[in-house]
Formats: sequence, structure tokens, C-alpha cells
Amino acid sequence: MSPIRLTLIGKPECHLCEDARAVVDSVVESLEGTASVSVDELSILEDAELNAKYWDEIPVIMIEGRVHGIWRFEAERLRAAIVAAAG
Repeated sequence: MSPIRLTLIGKPECHLCEDARAVVDSVVESLEGTASVSVDELSILEDAELNAKYWDEIPVIMIEGRVHGIWRFEAERLRAAIVAAAG
């Protein structure tokens, strides 16, 4: 089974992005042995298209290319979405 693709879109020195990263790390760690998750981090400062689309919404978490949420994240909701994506 291929890993679930999770993308965190943010930028350096963004306190909400750091909070989101902590939630992602915690959830991914809690799912070890249950679901395989591949995490990519993208910066709006390095991608003009992402900047234009999400500059006022970061952080953004995407699961399998679909927006899961913006700004603030709950670990349980993220965990449930990953498990659902894993089928």
C-alpha cells in the first residue's frame, strides 16, 4: 500500500505553521504501524503559484492533494482524515 500523501504549506518563521507542523508530527508518529504517511513541506516563499493561492491562508494541510484545512488543526480530526484516506 502506498503512503498517504500529506502536504504542509507554510513559510519560515510563521508561528501557526510551527503549530501545524507539531500537530502533523504528533499525528504521523501516533499512526506508525497503522498507516503510512509521506509528509512534504512547501513554502509559499519558494513557489509563486502557492503564494498567489494561499498567502493569506497558511498554514494549509492537504491530504492526497485536497485541502484538509487552514490556519489551525486538531490532531484527532487530522488523524481521522488520514485513516479514512488510507481506507
